Amino acid sequence: MAPFFQGLWESIFTPGPTPTLLVATNATFAALQVILAALVFATYSLHFVVLSVLSASLWAAINWFARELKEHQLQEEEKARRALAARPPSATSADDSETEVEATKSTASLRKGPPGPASVARAVAASSEVEPAETQGELKLRVVEEVQSPSQGHKSGVSTEDEWEKVSENENEKDR
Repeated sequence: MAPFFQGLWESIFTPGPTPTLLVATNATFAALQVILAALVFATYSLHFVVLSVLSASLWAAINWFARELKEHQLQEEEKARRALAARPPSATSADDSETEVEATKSTASLRKGPPGPASVARAVAASSEVEPAETQGELKLRVVEEVQSPSQGHKSGVSTEDEWEKVSENENEKDR
């Protein structure tokens, strides 16, 4: 039972529907349907019938989506295999920026299937080896010139609270 939960935990971080995740989803929906059926027979309530229909619809939609996604992935892999087989190994186009090592890695990853936690960890470790970009200059603070105009009135450079205090002072003077 422990390997199942470990696989379930790892499948959360793996893109796409994994077999472990689909088993857990189907088991959960089956348990929900059993509980809703028991509640329908215990209460004869129409609400539980509606909930059961909604739950069954969602269950069917999730399984349909998982099947469609799997078919799409198989089609994409087949297209990639055909494109790889159609391209001669010695011919490279001018637009192809992949090196021979990268091309070998990508074809190997196509054969293996979806990446596992170990390959993701290797990719993260490889990406952390990149050097940070150099700073190109220092930041300079701009000096704002205060220009008094009749429309602006007195401008406060400290905070908005000062402005509100001035507004309230002006209102107090008007009331007097």
